[in-house]
Amino acid sequence: MHRPRTAEAEVAEELAAVRPGLLSRYTAALPGARAAVLSRLWRALAYEPLPWVERREPGRGSLVLRLRDGRRLHGPAADPYRTDAYVTAVRLDGAAYTDPAALVRDLAVPHCSAFAAELGHSAASAALARAGQPDGDPAGGRAWPRRDWEWEQRVVDGHPFHPGCRSRPGFSVAEQLAYGPEHRQVVELELVPVPAARCLVAGEWPPELRDAGRVLVPVHPWQAAHVLKRRGEARLAAHPLMSLRTLALPAGPHVKTALSARLTSSVRDISVASVTASAALSAFGEELAARTDGLLHVTRTLGAATDGSPDLAALVRESPAAYAAPDERVLPVAALATTGLPGSAAWLAGFARLALTAGLRLLELGVALEAHGQNLLVVLDPSGAPRRLVYRDLADIRVGPSRLARHGIAVTGLPARIVTDDERVLRRKLFGSLVGGALAAVAGSGAALREALETSVRDLPRTPDLPALLGEPLPVKALTLMRLSPGAAGDLWAELPNPLHGAEF
Repeated sequence: MHRPRTAEAEVAEELAAVRPGLLSRYTAALPGARAAVLSRLWRALAYEPLPWVERREPGRGSLVLRLRDGRRLHGPAADPYRTDAYVTAVRLDGAAYTDPAALVRDLAVPHCSAFAAELGHSAASAALARAGQPDGDPAGGRAWPRRDWEWEQRVVDGHPFHPGCRSRPGFSVAEQLAYGPEHRQVVELELVPVPAARCLVAGEWPPELRDAGRVLVPVHPWQAAHVLKRRGEARLAAHPLMSLRTLALPAGPHVKTALSARLTSSVRDISVASVTASAALSAFGEELAARTDGLLHVTRTLGAATDGSPDLAALVRESPAAYAAPDERVLPVAALATTGLPGSAAWLAGFARLALTAGLRLLELGVALEAHGQNLLVVLDPSGAPRRLVYRDLADIRVGPSRLARHGIAVTGLPARIVTDDERVLRRKLFGSLVGGALAAVAGSGAALREALETSVRDLPRTPDLPALLGEPLPVKALTLMRLSPGAAGDLWAELPNPLHGAEF
């Protein structure tokens, strides 16, 4: 049977043309990148409610999936909280697969072709990212960064649990090398002028981004070339952050640009509604932070602008570094693995206590943060101890108006899509992102996560939501099911074994 040309081969061909000196390192990195993606995929196959999996049969050190068509998929015992590349091969009816894209293609389930292509690109881009590191290692023994954007560049493998962790469809190899934060290049944002009279501006747009009655909107160069098909009148040097479309300016603020490419799971534009609501959301975040007794700060949105199209819009936000003293470090939780700190059980328990205390207090107020490793940052003191948290990007939080009203907090001006009194929705949002995402990724395994939670939970605030956290299965987004369900609206969910099940407190 004819096999389509692989993403790995396409990347190798482009790399030979644009950066031939990197080709041998890319080739050497491919097996590890495939295993990293396959491990994420195996987690999904083992735990997500996939309609074509009939039942799961755990064995001693193994797991067998019986598919509805009678086939059997065999692999190692699955740890839903494990982050290393521990799955190097699985067997489908006796045939071994090391390539996640080939596996999904041969599973032949609905919508598998597009997803298989994504996984191929994910593995190839992950190998490219690894090959581009100075010594092949994300941390590389380098000294801890002083600047916030340098921390973001240390996160090489992307999302810790999404099989599409490095999929960047629409980006050539040259563009990945130029714009990917893990490749540590300076990106020249295009400054596209829009007459002030037809530009919607919220908050205080920086004066340096205005010119003679015009608003200068920063545009990502990929967006300028592929979507707007125009150049700006000037350029602004910036450093790409983990999200790729958000960049740090030399003076400190961060700029979130419109980037109409699907990264990981979806296309995330900047709608007119987002610009309109930005000031109200920012003020809401400040009010929330003031009620956490200094445990958590929320970065402010300084200004937002759009010409009325989601393709030409930008937000300017405070840098999280604004909330760290000169002798402290503030870094995304996703970058903690590059510090070596989570290797200490005591450190991990202290961090879990801090993060859960802040999250539960805000949930009691009526706010569920999307506290994954990109949005949530931690402030470390000079010894490396976690002291405070910083949260950025309020766009995907959920707020409960009834809970907020009990605490005298209004929801005026907030987008309707984030407002809900459904306790299940609120708890899913926080528990799935914070425990099933950020804390699990920092712990790196179910055993380490359980130990950290058992140690920290005795000191957590006894809020009405704590019993649900301790006694119910842990909800997480069913990331693979979502990619295989293109017609489904909104998030789909899976339930993971609660790492605290059976523990006594």
